[in-house]
Amino acid sequence: SAALGIRAMLEHHHPKGDYEVYVPLALLRQAENQQRIWNWTLGSVAGISLVVGGIGIMNIMLSSVTERTREIGIRRALGAKKKHIVTQFLTETVLLSGIGGIVGVLVGPALALLIEQFSGMQTIVPLYAVVLSAGISVTIGIVFGIYPAAKAADLDPITALRHE
Repeated sequence: SAALGIRAMLEHHHPKGDYEVYVPLALLRQAENQQRIWNWTLGSVAGISLVVGGIGIMNIMLSSVTERTREIGIRRALGAKKKHIVTQFLTETVLLSGIGGIVGVLVGPALALLIEQFSGMQTIVPLYAVVLSAGISVTIGIVFGIYPAAKAADLDPITALRHE
């Protein structure tokens, strides 16, 4: 390329190396590569956080199923179908993860504003990112709430009534 030719000519005429050759395109490529690495890193951290949060929601709901075994048994004995129990627990899970999503929607842009204030860097929080993050939060709640809801629905009413 032209940069290599210029560099070779400068090395020949300036053996002390009292010059630098910058290629804007190379600098741009390097910046793009660094941005790609940061995107993958932050995406991985976000993914791990979602899995950990989902496991937390699942544990909360499993302990709720254990604590409310008698209630589930009474509901089933009074005629509630499995789908009613599943709907009840999935609704609770969506509510729990939805509240977490709302907190994230409020805290995330606030943190972006703080970063902008203290670092001087411009931050942009697009509306689609806010809506998408709230939707992902609820989706994680549903995905990780299915197992506890199914476990609650599969309880035998007689055994659940005898539970202490």
